[in-house]
Amino acid sequence: MKYFLYILRSEVKETYYVGLSNDPHRRLHFHNTDDRKAHTSRYRPWKIVYSHVFNTKEEAMVAEQKVKDWKSKKMIRFLVEGVINIEDYL
Repeated sequence: MKYFLYILRSEVKETYYVGLSNDPHRRLHFHNTDDRKAHTSRYRPWKIVYSHVFNTKEEAMVAEQKVKDWKSKKMIRFLVEGVINIEDYL
């Protein structure tokens, strides 16, 4: 089963959410509608600004952790804008 690294950007504040899923559009719907007090509920609505497909969940998890380890909006923005490629960092 294919898995996706996906990045959401809030439409109300310049903040990003990095996740993985086998169905990023279903996850986007969840982030925009779930009523639990989660990070994503504070900055709705979200839109998908980046996704990259991987052959396995494990590969997607490695990429997700790499992006989260950056702790940098600048690096995430570079990834979203295509300035850098996630494959170069794995």
